[in-house]
Amino acid sequence: MSDWTWDSTWPAPAKLNLFLHIVGRRSDGYHLLQTVFRFIDRADQLYFAPRSDGEIVLETPTSGVAPDDDLTVRAARLLQQTTACQRGATIRLDKHLPMGGGLGGGSSDAATVLLALNHLWQTGLTRRELETLGLQLGADVPVFIHGRNTFAEGIGESFTDVDLPPATYLVLHPAVNVPTALIFGAPELKRDSVPQRPADWRDGEGRNDLEAVACAHFPAVAEHLAWLRQFAPLAMMTGSGSCVFASFAERAAAEAVLRRLPPGMNGWLADGLSEHPLAFL
Repeated sequence: MSDWTWDSTWPAPAKLNLFLHIVGRRSDGYHLLQTVFRFIDRADQLYFAPRSDGEIVLETPTSGVAPDDDLTVRAARLLQQTTACQRGATIRLDKHLPMGGGLGGGSSDAATVLLALNHLWQTGLTRRELETLGLQLGADVPVFIHGRNTFAEGIGESFTDVDLPPATYLVLHPAVNVPTALIFGAPELKRDSVPQRPADWRDGEGRNDLEAVACAHFPAVAEHLAWLRQFAPLAMMTGSGSCVFASFAERAAAEAVLRRLPPGMNGWLADGLSEHPLAFL
Protein backbone atom coordinates (compact mmCIF):
# COMPACT_ATOMS: atom_id res chain seq x y z
CA MET A 1 0.00 0.00 0.00
CA SER A 2 1.31 3.45 -0.89
CA ASP A 3 2.46 5.84 1.85
CA TRP A 4 0.87 8.71 -0.11
CA THR A 5 -2.69 9.46 1.08
CA TRP A 6 -5.21 12.29 1.36
CA ASP A 7 -3.43 13.23 4.61
CA SER A 8 -0.02 13.59 2.97
CA THR A 9 1.92 16.77 2.23
CA TRP A 10 2.62 16.55 -1.51
CA PRO A 11 5.88 18.19 -2.69
CA ALA A 12 6.31 20.20 -5.89
CA PRO A 13 10.08 20.74 -6.17
CA ALA A 14 11.88 23.40 -8.15
CA LYS A 15 14.14 22.67 -11.09
CA LEU A 16 17.32 24.22 -12.39
CA ASN A 17 18.38 24.22 -16.02
CA LEU A 18 22.05 23.23 -15.94
CA PHE A 19 22.29 24.51 -19.50
CA LEU A 20 19.68 25.63 -22.04
CA HIS A 21 20.31 25.89 -25.77
CA ILE A 22 17.80 26.94 -28.43
CA VAL A 23 18.52 24.79 -31.48
CA GLY A 24 15.63 25.84 -33.74
CA ARG A 25 12.00 26.81 -34.00
CA ARG A 26 8.97 24.87 -35.24
CA SER A 27 6.53 26.22 -37.80
CA ASP A 28 3.95 26.69 -35.02
CA GLY A 29 6.31 29.02 -33.16
CA TYR A 30 7.44 26.62 -30.43
CA HIS A 31 11.18 26.69 -29.80
CA LEU A 32 13.26 23.51 -30.01
CA LEU A 33 15.43 23.18 -26.91
CA GLN A 34 18.19 21.11 -25.43
CA THR A 35 18.54 21.36 -21.66
CA VAL A 36 19.33 19.38 -18.55
CA PHE A 37 16.75 19.59 -15.77
CA ARG A 38 17.89 19.05 -12.21
CA PHE A 39 15.45 18.85 -9.30
CA ILE A 40 16.38 20.61 -6.06
CA ASP A 41 15.01 20.35 -2.55
CA ARG A 42 13.31 23.77 -2.54
CA ALA A 43 9.61 23.08 -3.06
CA ASP A 44 6.00 24.19 -2.89
CA GLN A 45 3.67 21.96 -0.85
CA LEU A 46 0.18 20.87 -1.83
CA TYR A 47 -2.63 19.40 0.27
CA PHE A 48 -5.76 17.67 -1.01
CA ALA A 49 -9.14 16.89 0.53
CA PRO A 50 -11.78 14.74 -1.21
CA ARG A 51 -15.10 16.22 -2.36
CA SER A 52 -18.20 14.27 -3.32
CA ASP A 53 -19.74 17.09 -5.38
CA GLY A 54 -17.21 16.83 -8.23
CA GLU A 55 -16.02 20.42 -7.74
CA ILE A 56 -12.39 21.57 -7.85
CA VAL A 57 -11.86 24.26 -5.23
CA LEU A 58 -8.57 26.11 -4.72
CA GLU A 59 -8.40 27.27 -1.09
CA THR A 60 -5.36 29.46 -1.70
CA PRO A 61 -5.88 31.49 -4.89
CA THR A 62 -2.86 33.34 -6.27
CA SER A 63 -3.17 37.11 -6.28
CA GLY A 64 -3.92 38.36 -9.78
CA VAL A 65 -4.73 34.89 -11.15
CA ALA A 66 -8.37 33.86 -11.65
CA PRO A 67 -9.01 30.40 -10.14
CA ASP A 68 -10.14 29.04 -13.53
CA ASP A 69 -6.78 30.09 -14.99
CA ASP A 70 -4.69 28.65 -12.17
CA LEU A 71 -2.56 25.72 -13.37
CA THR A 72 -3.44 23.61 -10.35
CA VAL A 73 -7.18 23.93 -11.04
CA ARG A 74 -6.67 23.40 -14.77
CA ALA A 75 -4.61 20.26 -14.09
CA ALA A 76 -7.27 18.76 -11.81
CA ARG A 77 -10.08 19.50 -14.27
CA LEU A 78 -8.08 18.11 -17.19
CA LEU A 79 -7.60 14.84 -15.30
CA GLN A 80 -11.31 14.75 -14.48
CA GLN A 81 -12.29 15.32 -18.12
CA THR A 82 -9.77 12.84 -19.52
CA THR A 83 -10.80 10.02 -17.21
CA ALA A 84 -14.50 10.90 -16.75
CA CYS A 85 -13.84 11.04 -13.01
CA GLN A 86 -16.85 12.22 -10.99
CA ARG A 87 -14.87 12.92 -7.81
CA GLY A 88 -13.72 16.38 -6.74
CA ALA A 89 -11.03 17.86 -4.54
CA THR A 90 -10.18 20.88 -2.46
CA ILE A 91 -6.60 21.99 -3.09
CA ARG A 92 -4.42 24.03 -0.77
CA LEU A 93 -1.09 25.31 -2.07
CA ASP A 94 1.69 26.56 0.20
CA LYS A 95 3.77 28.64 -2.22
CA HIS A 96 7.52 28.91 -1.62
CA LEU A 97 8.83 29.15 -5.19
CA PRO A 98 8.71 32.59 -6.83
CA MET A 99 6.59 33.26 -9.89
CA GLY A 100 8.59 34.33 -12.92
CA GLY A 101 11.80 32.95 -11.40
CA GLY A 102 12.67 30.24 -13.92
CA LEU A 103 12.37 27.52 -11.29
CA GLY A 104 9.31 25.85 -12.83
CA GLY A 105 7.08 26.43 -9.81
CA GLY A 106 3.74 26.61 -11.62
CA SER A 107 4.59 23.65 -13.84
CA SER A 108 5.75 21.62 -10.84
CA ASP A 109 2.52 22.42 -8.97
CA ALA A 110 0.46 21.24 -11.96
CA ALA A 111 2.50 18.04 -12.24
CA THR A 112 2.05 17.25 -8.56
CA VAL A 113 -1.71 17.78 -8.91
CA LEU A 114 -1.83 15.29 -11.79
CA LEU A 115 0.33 12.74 -9.97
CA ALA A 116 -1.48 13.12 -6.65
CA LEU A 117 -5.06 13.07 -7.92
CA ASN A 118 -4.39 10.25 -10.38
CA HIS A 119 -3.27 8.28 -7.32
CA LEU A 120 -5.93 9.49 -4.87
CA TRP A 121 -8.83 9.27 -7.31
CA GLN A 122 -7.44 5.97 -8.65
CA THR A 123 -7.95 7.13 -12.23
CA GLY A 124 -5.29 4.69 -13.41
CA LEU A 125 -3.29 6.71 -15.97
CA THR A 126 0.30 5.64 -16.54
CA ARG A 127 3.13 8.07 -15.95
CA ARG A 128 3.64 8.37 -19.70
CA GLU A 129 -0.07 9.16 -20.19
CA LEU A 130 0.21 11.82 -17.47
CA GLU A 131 3.24 13.32 -19.24
CA THR A 132 1.21 13.62 -22.44
CA LEU A 133 -1.62 15.21 -20.48
CA GLY A 134 0.79 17.59 -18.77
CA LEU A 135 2.10 18.85 -22.10
CA GLN A 136 -1.35 20.38 -22.70
CA LEU A 137 -0.75 22.57 -19.64
CA GLY A 138 2.80 23.68 -20.40
CA ALA A 139 6.10 22.56 -21.90
CA ASP A 140 7.79 22.10 -18.50
CA VAL A 141 5.02 20.05 -16.89
CA PRO A 142 6.04 16.66 -18.38
CA VAL A 143 9.54 16.67 -16.87
CA PHE A 144 8.13 17.00 -13.35
CA ILE A 145 5.88 14.01 -14.04
CA HIS A 146 8.79 12.10 -15.59
CA GLY A 147 10.55 12.50 -12.25
CA ARG A 148 14.21 12.01 -13.20
CA ASN A 149 17.08 14.42 -13.76
CA THR A 150 17.20 14.37 -17.50
CA PHE A 151 18.51 15.74 -20.78
CA ALA A 152 15.40 17.12 -22.48
CA GLU A 153 14.92 17.85 -26.17
CA GLY A 154 12.17 18.94 -28.57
CA ILE A 155 9.91 21.44 -26.84
CA GLY A 156 10.94 19.79 -23.59
CA GLU A 157 9.12 16.46 -23.82
CA SER A 158 11.80 14.03 -25.08
CA PHE A 159 13.97 12.70 -22.26
CA THR A 160 17.33 10.97 -21.82
CA ASP A 161 17.98 10.50 -18.10
CA VAL A 162 21.32 11.55 -16.63
CA ASP A 163 23.13 10.74 -13.38
CA LEU A 164 24.31 13.91 -11.67
CA PRO A 165 26.78 14.19 -8.78
CA PRO A 166 25.70 15.59 -5.42
CA ALA A 167 25.83 19.38 -5.39
CA THR A 168 24.70 22.37 -3.39
CA TYR A 169 23.32 25.30 -5.35
CA LEU A 170 23.37 28.94 -4.35
CA VAL A 171 20.29 30.51 -5.95
CA LEU A 172 19.83 34.29 -6.15
CA HIS A 173 16.39 35.73 -6.78
CA PRO A 174 16.33 39.22 -8.32
CA ALA A 175 13.12 41.01 -7.35
CA VAL A 176 11.70 40.98 -10.88
CA ASN A 177 9.12 38.77 -12.57
CA VAL A 178 10.47 37.82 -16.01
CA PRO A 179 7.67 36.97 -18.50
CA THR A 180 8.70 33.84 -20.40
CA ALA A 181 6.85 34.99 -23.54
CA LEU A 182 8.83 38.23 -23.65
CA ILE A 183 12.17 36.40 -23.58
CA PHE A 184 11.24 33.75 -26.16
CA GLY A 185 9.64 36.40 -28.39
CA ALA A 186 12.65 38.73 -28.45
CA PRO A 187 13.97 39.22 -32.02
CA GLU A 188 17.56 39.16 -30.77
CA LEU A 189 17.23 35.74 -29.11
CA LYS A 190 19.86 33.26 -30.36
CA ARG A 191 17.99 30.33 -31.92
CA ASP A 192 20.73 28.48 -33.79
CA SER A 193 22.84 26.66 -31.22
CA VAL A 194 24.39 23.47 -32.59
CA PRO A 195 22.54 20.38 -31.30
CA GLN A 196 24.53 17.85 -29.30
CA ARG A 197 23.99 14.24 -28.38
CA PRO A 198 22.87 13.69 -24.78
CA ALA A 199 25.77 11.27 -24.26
CA ASP A 200 28.24 14.03 -25.14
CA TRP A 201 27.05 16.50 -22.49
CA ARG A 202 29.12 16.90 -19.32
CA ASP A 203 28.04 18.62 -16.08
CA GLY A 204 29.35 22.19 -16.12
CA GLU A 205 29.25 22.53 -19.92
CA GLY A 206 26.97 24.80 -21.92
CA ARG A 207 25.22 28.10 -21.32
CA ASN A 208 21.72 29.53 -21.21
CA ASP A 209 20.79 31.08 -24.57
CA LEU A 210 17.98 33.05 -22.88
CA GLU A 211 20.35 34.77 -20.47
CA ALA A 212 21.62 37.62 -22.68
CA VAL A 213 18.06 38.69 -23.54
CA ALA A 214 16.91 38.57 -19.91
CA CYS A 215 19.95 40.55 -18.75
CA ALA A 216 19.36 43.21 -21.41
CA HIS A 217 15.69 43.64 -20.49
CA PHE A 218 16.09 43.25 -16.72
CA PRO A 219 19.30 44.84 -15.37
CA ALA A 220 18.71 43.28 -11.93
CA VAL A 221 19.31 39.83 -13.46
CA ALA A 222 22.62 41.02 -14.93
CA GLU A 223 23.60 42.59 -11.61
CA HIS A 224 22.96 39.42 -9.60
CA LEU A 225 24.75 37.28 -12.19
CA ALA A 226 27.81 39.54 -12.22
CA TRP A 227 28.02 39.42 -8.43
CA LEU A 228 27.74 35.63 -8.32
CA ARG A 229 30.35 35.13 -11.05
CA GLN A 230 32.97 36.77 -8.84
CA PHE A 231 32.90 33.56 -6.82
CA ALA A 232 31.62 31.04 -9.38
CA PRO A 233 32.57 31.87 -13.00
CA LEU A 234 30.18 29.21 -14.37
CA ALA A 235 27.12 30.75 -12.70
CA MET A 236 24.15 31.12 -15.03
CA MET A 237 20.46 31.92 -15.20
CA THR A 238 17.87 29.15 -14.92
CA GLY A 239 15.03 28.91 -17.43
CA SER A 240 13.93 32.31 -18.72
CA GLY A 241 14.89 33.91 -15.39
CA SER A 242 14.90 35.74 -13.16
CA CYS A 243 16.80 33.41 -10.80
CA VAL A 244 20.52 32.78 -11.26
CA PHE A 245 22.55 30.04 -9.62
CA ALA A 246 25.97 28.51 -9.06
CA SER A 247 26.91 24.93 -8.26
CA PHE A 248 29.24 23.96 -5.41
CA ALA A 249 30.60 20.49 -4.69
CA GLU A 250 30.88 21.34 -0.98
CA ARG A 251 28.02 22.94 0.95
CA ALA A 252 30.46 24.88 3.14
CA ALA A 253 31.77 26.71 0.07
CA ALA A 254 28.24 27.72 -0.93
CA GLU A 255 27.50 28.88 2.62
CA ALA A 256 30.64 31.04 2.60
CA VAL A 257 29.51 32.84 -0.57
CA LEU A 258 25.96 33.25 0.74
CA ARG A 259 27.32 34.98 3.86
CA ARG A 260 28.87 37.62 1.59
CA LEU A 261 25.57 38.42 -0.13
CA PRO A 262 25.17 42.22 -0.08
CA PRO A 263 22.11 43.95 1.39
CA GLY A 264 19.30 44.15 -1.12
CA MET A 265 20.06 40.78 -2.72
CA ASN A 266 18.02 37.69 -1.84
CA GLY A 267 19.49 34.20 -2.01
CA TRP A 268 19.25 30.72 -0.54
CA LEU A 269 20.86 27.28 -0.72
CA ALA A 270 19.36 24.09 -2.12
CA ASP A 271 20.72 20.60 -2.54
CA GLY A 272 20.37 18.71 -5.80
CA LEU A 273 18.03 15.71 -5.72
CA SER A 274 18.74 12.37 -7.37
CA GLU A 275 15.09 12.24 -8.48
CA HIS A 276 11.69 13.86 -7.91
CA PRO A 277 10.22 12.96 -4.47
CA LEU A 278 7.23 11.38 -6.28
CA ALA A 279 9.34 9.49 -8.82
CA PHE A 280 8.26 6.13 -7.44
CA LEU A 281 4.60 6.92 -6.74
